[in-house]
Amino acid sequence: MTHAPFLTLHGVSHSLPDGRLLFRDLEAHFDHRPTGLVGRNGIGKSVLARILAGTLMPTSGRVLRSGPVHYLPQQIRPQPLQTVAGLAGVQAGLDALARIEAGCAQPGDDELLGERWDLRECLARILDASGLSHVDADTPATRLSGGELTRVALAGAFLGGADFLVLDEPSNHLDRQHRDALIEQLRRWPGGLLVVSHDRSLLDSLHTIVELSETGLRRYGGGHAFYARTRAQEHAAAQDRLDRSKAQNRRQARELDRQRERAERRQARGRHDAANANLAPILLGLRKGRSETTSGKLRVQQQAARESLAQQVREAAAAVASQRETVLFAPPAARGPDRVAALTDVTLPHLAGATRNIALSLLRGQRIALVGANGRGKSTLLQVLSGRLAPLGGRCELAVATAYLDQHLSLLDPDRGVLDQLRAINRRTGEGELRSRLALLGLGPAQLRPPAGQLSGGERVRAAMACALYGENPAQLLLLDEPDNHLDLEATAALETMLRQYDGTLVAASHDPHFLDALAPTHRLEAGAAGWRLTPWQAAAR
Repeated sequence: MTHAPFLTLHGVSHSLPDGRLLFRDLEAHFDHRPTGLVGRNGIGKSVLARILAGTLMPTSGRVLRSGPVHYLPQQIRPQPLQTVAGLAGVQAGLDALARIEAGCAQPGDDELLGERWDLRECLARILDASGLSHVDADTPATRLSGGELTRVALAGAFLGGADFLVLDEPSNHLDRQHRDALIEQLRRWPGGLLVVSHDRSLLDSLHTIVELSETGLRRYGGGHAFYARTRAQEHAAAQDRLDRSKAQNRRQARELDRQRERAERRQARGRHDAANANLAPILLGLRKGRSETTSGKLRVQQQAARESLAQQVREAAAAVASQRETVLFAPPAARGPDRVAALTDVTLPHLAGATRNIALSLLRGQRIALVGANGRGKSTLLQVLSGRLAPLGGRCELAVATAYLDQHLSLLDPDRGVLDQLRAINRRTGEGELRSRLALLGLGPAQLRPPAGQLSGGERVRAAMACALYGENPAQLLLLDEPDNHLDLEATAALETMLRQYDGTLVAASHDPHFLDALAPTHRLEAGAAGWRLTPWQAAAR
């Protein structure tokens, strides 16, 4: 690469097919510095990434690019007959190389291959470095897991020779080991890099963070830690402005009331004096008219002043409204048994190796972080604990009400409204009280009636938590399978807040060490090559 890579937005706006405007007049310049793009779900990050990469045209404006851009979408969907080489984007080059080596080259093969005479070896090396030594160029892509598909697509991104990589949630479906490997690969990437992500470890490895919001794009220097500190400071300052605006509103409202009372007293004295004065009727009329005019002007001025004060308070409140802390209504803690669940000599289905067998007791109040590489059986264990899967052998005993929140939040019916679902499982509590509890979770009237499937990821997680805990028999054992996987940073923070307030027994699987730390675990249950291992949680050794 002989020139500095860049992507530049000039007046870029985009509207959805239904006419909804996602963003307007965006101006930004992305250069060689690795950049993370963040923002709440639904704000338009993926659309903007596609526009930057050139796979989607903006409604208006233009994008300048220094050279080829490789775009990695959030969802990797292989074609029915696609191979690993095809998914990596090097099938055409390998076919050209094979024809040249066989002595039957076709016109254009040299251009397809370029200088990449070692393409076959390069693909093998990067697959091996990505933990995919068990596949080769001809392996059908449909045989791969979600994490393996992502790793193959990333391998293609690094092999493509692009000026700029635009990656949309590249660490989704990757376990901790492969997330760390991705971060290291991106550190070594010599070209431009823009990553759409909610992965805090990945974001911390980048040079700068750019946030997309309703007001446009804003750049923050540093990685996620700097971004989070700055946002926290801004929120504190916004809350301070709100408090000061409310106090000023009260003071000036009192002063306006005093002005009105003084004006009313003057008018009353004027009427008294006029009634006792020996003035001609025409003079009395003029005096009365002047008084009414003055009184009318004062009322108009006071109304304008009150509206101005109210607007200041509304603007200050709007600055903090989206960042208000989520409050989980804590159901009365049931005493219950000390042992809430037990697996006795259980053989887990769909597994081979050391993690196929497990013996485990869960105690009241334990908070367990469930960790381990993909394929070790974490999801299977949670499904057996929840009763969704039967063990092949042994015994699974549950002594308390249990709720299971998988990545798809299948606890929720996507075709029914949140309030309707909650009322169906809690007939004892009035609708007004249920609405109040949902409001504390950030679910207002606009989120209660529409089908749950139409809500954002963060809203659906809050609704699922409500259904788990606000029923007549609230869950005392909460099982979570990567609930943070598709949440934006704001929604993840809200989920962490909710789970910290939960005082039952908790088992949570996640590849995000920041998320697990935030839950204040008591224990770590690791699925490893030697089997299952339960140890006290030590954040420093995560």
